[in-house]
Amino acid sequence: MPLRMPQEVVERALKRENIIIWLPTGGGKTRAAVYVAKKHLETTPNAKVMVLVNKVHLVDQHYNKEFDPHLGLRYAVRKVSGESDEKDFFGLVVQDSDVVICTAQILYNALINKEEARHVELSDITLLIIDECHHTHKESVYNKVMRLYVEKKLKGEKPLPQILGLTASPGTGGAKTLDKAVEHVLEICANLDSAIVSTKQYAPELKKVVPRPRKTFNIVNKRDRDPFGDHLKSMMTIIHDYMELPPDFKLRECGTQEYEADVVVLEQRGVRDNNRLLAQCALHLRQYNDALLINDTLRMIDAYRSLEEYYSTKSTMAIDGTDFFLLGLFEENQVELRNLARDSRFENPKMDELQSTLLKQFGSGVPSRGILFSKTRKSTHCLKDWVLKNRALKDAGIKADILTGAGNGITYMTQNEQAETIKNFRMGSLNLLISTSVAEEGLDIPECNLVVRYGLLTNEIAQQQASGRARARDSQYAVVAQAGGREHRRECINEYLEELTGKAIDRVQSMSHHEFYLKVIELQQKAIISSKIEESCKTEKRRSNTASSIQFLCRNCFTPVASGSDIQLVDNMQYVNVSPDFKNHYKVAERVILERSFEDWEPGCRIRCKKCNMEWGFEIKYKKHVLMPNLAIKNFALETPKGRITVKKWKDVPFTVEDFDYEEYCQENFPDLFG
Repeated sequence: MPLRMPQEVVERALKRENIIIWLPTGGGKTRAAVYVAKKHLETTPNAKVMVLVNKVHLVDQHYNKEFDPHLGLRYAVRKVSGESDEKDFFGLVVQDSDVVICTAQILYNALINKEEARHVELSDITLLIIDECHHTHKESVYNKVMRLYVEKKLKGEKPLPQILGLTASPGTGGAKTLDKAVEHVLEICANLDSAIVSTKQYAPELKKVVPRPRKTFNIVNKRDRDPFGDHLKSMMTIIHDYMELPPDFKLRECGTQEYEADVVVLEQRGVRDNNRLLAQCALHLRQYNDALLINDTLRMIDAYRSLEEYYSTKSTMAIDGTDFFLLGLFEENQVELRNLARDSRFENPKMDELQSTLLKQFGSGVPSRGILFSKTRKSTHCLKDWVLKNRALKDAGIKADILTGAGNGITYMTQNEQAETIKNFRMGSLNLLISTSVAEEGLDIPECNLVVRYGLLTNEIAQQQASGRARARDSQYAVVAQAGGREHRRECINEYLEELTGKAIDRVQSMSHHEFYLKVIELQQKAIISSKIEESCKTEKRRSNTASSIQFLCRNCFTPVASGSDIQLVDNMQYVNVSPDFKNHYKVAERVILERSFEDWEPGCRIRCKKCNMEWGFEIKYKKHVLMPNLAIKNFALETPKGRITVKKWKDVPFTVEDFDYEEYCQENFPDLFG
């Protein structure tokens, strides 16, 4: 171990206590975890170590950089992520391994899945290491795993694994006062059933070994004039007048996150009140507001293109006067908007400041690697386009690419693409990552000497995590923000909250063992009771309606298309419509391509509403020959006996969804095969 320091923080873990190690990024948390795992494997009969991470790319990083090099010669170390075939027989993988590194979702699925090849019991694990453990709260997957643990603990069920949590930043949970921050830290401790430890004796040495980057605020004055933004606002005013805003509803200032929240509520209200004019106007206003937010952060042409892209699909979805009015408004103003977006006199001054920040580092002659953090996937694509077209940045030797979250949409990256990008950045063939928050936590690139936060409003945890990506000596952490703007104010608040976190942890560590123990038990009991009450309320809500009393409507055109009794749940994963009549309501579009493969199903084509072209989901082929539509609930409205509602997730629907029975389905739909 390169530092003497970890011995101090691992001491209690080596005595088999449940511990959270709190150290700054680069302070040796993962190395300390490897050390504890090694000692545990050496001294525990039938030891089984499970390492949980919250981001897919960290599975590979922990396996390749830490656990396999240090433990792989003597022990069977395996890694499993959503991409791995091993997830389909995870229970068997755990049986045959000494150390397993996986995403938390895979373990949680295995804990609740009773199929033998997939199932894992908490008692199978002897040491559970939880990376970035500050996420163990509310309904996070970490907390779902730990809730199962705490329930067993409170019932006196044994054996249970030893817990080792790792974090650089527990945060204050939104608290602004010391008492509330202490309460938050205690809740994290209770959720993890662990005490929190940090280094005292070797803090000065740690500061030398893990130097903090030099922080700079690169402040930009507001645009003198913004004719492009003004024109967007005038178009929004026309829509406001057209839609006749309800008298009890007031929209806040456009071009803000608050306005976005308002129009989201307005769309839901339009759907609920069967007021399609209101719902559609709200959807379009959200796009204009999006363009204003992009205009504030990126280039005007990026804001224009976001609208152009949105309206390119709208002509095929127009079904009434509201659609033709909204489409016509954009088309009438399109040329004017495009011309304003191309007028360099009014370009965003933040982009100039961002260029200057990058050139200071990359044009200095010092070999550099940096991460530019931006808010959305869309903004990372816009920034990459800007970098590639910028001669000065090109001449400075900047080779950039994006890193965003894994997923299945067009703007998402596949897990293999993520891994390839990170590898290229490590090797130096890329020297600038343009990233969303996916790279904030855990990404370990020792040569990284520049972190830039651009157009971001985040909490103190994200700020600390992002700062911690600048690992090299003499590195820089830069915030590009408007003078007096919200980003600048938020960064200053976060500095105060970071200090408050430290004070809260000191307070918790100074509690007597008895006082701490009683508080943890009290919080655990309260959390389990709250969870059970919440689940009971949801169950009661589902029982209050029969599936056949719920009608599904297309969220865009309000056409009734299905009954709740048509919906069934396949393998606890897909919600499909099993009614043959449903085919009359949709048309098939382009094929869905997923990088990963699945044991019992494969994706088919996207499906769209026959009347308005709204996307509803995609077909799946189950067990090689049963084709069924898999639906995205967010694209439907639900007519219930108590009125119309919308929900974001299937778990929130107000009726019980039956499990899909493959044999029964085949007997009903293919009777000839069964005689």
